Amino acid sequence: MHNTCFFTRFWYSEGVILYVIRRLLLMLPTALGVVTFTFLLMHLAPGDPIEVLLGEHALPADRASLRQALGLDLPLLTQYKNYLFGLLTGDWGTAYFGQETVLNLIGQRWPATAKLATAALAFALCVGIPMGVWAAANRKKWPDTFSNVFSLTGLAMPSFWLGPLLMIVFSLWLGILPVTGQETPLSIVLPAITLGLPVAAVLARLLRAQMLEILTEDFIRTAKAKGCHQQIILYRHALKNALLPVITVVFLQAGALLTGAILTEAVFAWPGLGSLLVESLQRRDYPVVQGCVLLIALVYVFATFLSDVVYAWADPRIKYQGQ
Repeated sequence: MHNTCFFTRFWYSEGVILYVIRRLLLMLPTALGVVTFTFLLMHLAPGDPIEVLLGEHALPADRASLRQALGLDLPLLTQYKNYLFGLLTGDWGTAYFGQETVLNLIGQRWPATAKLATAALAFALCVGIPMGVWAAANRKKWPDTFSNVFSLTGLAMPSFWLGPLLMIVFSLWLGILPVTGQETPLSIVLPAITLGLPVAAVLARLLRAQMLEILTEDFIRTAKAKGCHQQIILYRHALKNALLPVITVVFLQAGALLTGAILTEAVFAWPGLGSLLVESLQRRDYPVVQGCVLLIALVYVFATFLSDVVYAWADPRIKYQGQ
């Protein structure tokens, strides 16, 4: 019996390792596809970075000299090969404006975006989970109706509309929160709400549906028959089982927050990765745009990987070997 348990643990651990390695290997073609698509899209899009750098009235000789210096005179396939080789060697390129390395620019802006995404996710969890439980516990009553209206409103309002609306109410009318920037600790409140409200709406909607399904299970009826308190049934039994599908959504939404941060940071002048991406797009700064998009894609893919691993760890019915 002892040997059987030992080998069971051994093969289970080996399955975990193979599962993680397989998921990590699947990230490589995804990252390559993102790099290729972004590179082609930037180089085939209208606009010339040389004109942005030198202006429309620059001499042809100056244009040709700068184009050669930046390597834009090379064939597109050669530029793509050079870019891939640079990524493999840790060189993400140099910005056309300011001649600073892309990794340095991303390193300067990344902490602000990570701070905003963390605050938005915290807001979404603190609002979405209690809202979903509240709605499920009061089905077909006014809290359920309020939760549904909240979810639909949060999903329907885009950040470029919600952000200015929050500015008008809390900054211009009430004067209690800053409008833009990050000069004070309160500066993150409005951007975090703008970015986290759609995520909170998704979590509330999903958790309500999962809770309603769990509350009809036999073990819930058994707990009620034994006289368990309503709060114990809700939080210890129903919520614990309903959170399993929510795990995947939380990780996926955490990755999607970086994409949503692009518009939110532009609205609130938040000096993060999203605003850097917008500025670089306007200036046709190919290396910076490619670096920002690649990082966002890698974070999203890694969040998906973490959701798979955590979900499989939390649900013993999932077999690593079968994934």
